[in-house]
Amino acid sequence: MFLSSHVESNTYSEAMKHDCWRKAIQCEISALESNQTWETKKKAVIGCKWVFKIKYKADGTIERYKVRLVAKGYIQT
Repeated sequence: MFLSSHVESNTYSEAMKHDCWRKAIQCEISALESNQTWETKKKAVIGCKWVFKIKYKADGTIERYKVRLVAKGYIQT
């Protein structure tokens, strides 16, 4: 089956081995910075993690690689 030949990355280091995920990560960082919702600091206030998803068209071909940087809200005090 076509869908099983592409695997979503589970970790950042795993994703960085593939150009498609690197491009998706760069687009997400650019979007966060342009919307002024995120900025780079030396100290993290709230931890975050990357979520990787492959979006498919109705015919089963890949539409895009989607990456989101999400906050780990469960560690807030």
